[in-house]
Amino acid sequence: MLQINFIKQNADLVKERLAVRNFAHIGLVDELISLDEELRKQKLVSENLQASVNTTSKEIGALMAKGEKEAAEEKKAAVTAWKEEQATVKTSLQALEEEFTGKLLLLPNLPHTSVPKGKTPEDNEVVLEGGTVPQLFAGAKPHWDIIKEYDLVDFETGAKLAGSGFALFKGKGAKLQRSLIQYFLDYNTAAGYTEFAPPLMVNEATAYGTGQLPDKEGQMYHITEDKLYLIPTAEVPVTNVYAQQIVKESDLPIKMTAYSSCFRREAGSFGSDVRGLNRLHQFEKVEVIQLVKPQHSYEVLEEMVNHVERLLQFLELPYRILRLCGGDMGFTSALTYDFEVFSAAQQKWLEVSSVSNFETFQTNRMKIRYKNEEGKTELVHSLNGSSLALPRIIAALLENNQSENGIHIPKALQAYFGAALIEKNG
Repeated sequence: MLQINFIKQNADLVKERLAVRNFAHIGLVDELISLDEELRKQKLVSENLQASVNTTSKEIGALMAKGEKEAAEEKKAAVTAWKEEQATVKTSLQALEEEFTGKLLLLPNLPHTSVPKGKTPEDNEVVLEGGTVPQLFAGAKPHWDIIKEYDLVDFETGAKLAGSGFALFKGKGAKLQRSLIQYFLDYNTAAGYTEFAPPLMVNEATAYGTGQLPDKEGQMYHITEDKLYLIPTAEVPVTNVYAQQIVKESDLPIKMTAYSSCFRREAGSFGSDVRGLNRLHQFEKVEVIQLVKPQHSYEVLEEMVNHVERLLQFLELPYRILRLCGGDMGFTSALTYDFEVFSAAQQKWLEVSSVSNFETFQTNRMKIRYKNEEGKTELVHSLNGSSLALPRIIAALLENNQSENGIHIPKALQAYFGAALIEKNG
């Protein structure tokens, strides 16, 4: 959530940066400034009324002590009138505050100055490409055929158990997924990230803290009776671990990692983009999160991008890194890099990670602060990235490493999987 003082002091800049996002309601900036001014006026009226009540109440006591009952009664009448007026002002204030907060929540984060202009994924900038695209043999297949041939994932039973968009991993498919999760967590903890095992459901306040609410309410599974939400990513509960806290400066940066199942309603139902493992309602993902001093956050963003890049290099997958344009960025992000791996059998790029700097957008909602060297309390910056999302990684590994003899396992993963090859009869 943006801070109103920054908006007021930099109104033109805010409008300019929102335009990079192609934000359609730039007029909200002026509306918020006007509402803030009216709120301040109303609060001053309320405070003055309260001060009059307090001062006059003391005078009433003094008059009563002197026996000046008539003068005291006049003062009491004035106090009663002020309290009635104050009640009216408070009702107006509450309505204004609700309107102000509601409109402030509609403003997305401001894009960093390096974010390119654009409206669609086609406008994203390719920053870097790495790895080698494999040349597959003549009978190579897409992963949805491979998993049937090797009996790795059962979509039919998954649909029977839960519905379309849910997968049942089995046998070597379940082992491959478990191996990747363990490898990712070990890789992250070796880099200094503390592992967490978070709840898979969160309350409204937690979902609000990282910006899923109200922006992505329709994309989340909602348990209405208990007012809980199934998490779309471990980022949501793990970042909120430090909500409403003033952390020690000496503890920064705070580095966290977590594996979790993730739940998203928008899986879709048509076309190759959502076929097989390309898009699911439930999937597994390992996340990395950092809370850092503001002056270090973009240095840390590059560090996290390099961290994910090395992971893809160890998995021997062809990849590319994109800087997202303003129109393709998430609501809460100031700058996002997407990672895509190339699926040789599908002949397309598959997104497997996003690494983002949110600056103070999330921490302002969660009130995660620290005291700087001058003793002043200020908000930390939050960052997060997928390290990595499993389904499309598995899809790319199966497709790119298939041979006539079986599916080859990358060297870095063999100790976790316990074999170098998934054989056809395996």
